[in-house]
Amino acid sequence: MAKIMDKLFGSGTKSKSGVDEYTELDLGKYQEILDSEPAETYIRVAELTHFNELPGLKKEIYDGNILMIDISNIKADKLLLDRALKDLKDVVADVRGDIAGIKDDQVLVTPSGIRIDRSKITGSRY
Repeated sequence: MAKIMDKLFGSGTKSKSGVDEYTELDLGKYQEILDSEPAETYIRVAELTHFNELPGLKKEIYDGNILMIDISNIKADKLLLDRALKDLKDVVADVRGDIAGIKDDQVLVTPSGIRIDRSKITGSRY
């Protein structure tokens, strides 16, 4: 009876945490479920390295998706950076979305109906 109670409620003594106590989770089965259900809006992660990639990014915005764009590869080319940001701002104005820089190397772009709150959430705010 004591063994059953120990299995159900523990023995009252804590065992050392070891690597073998943790199991690796296979999230693949959940991914299949999510992939089979289409969504109206996707959050896409992109990396902008050349100006010729902008048409694809603009299409994503026109399709109603949210983009998190890594601009770190083009930051050294001030002309390319300015031109790319101007193009993205023009698309955002066209669809009535929003655009904001996040840290130094990321730009968040949203389609119509989604606004970016530029204030940070702190523990006392909510």
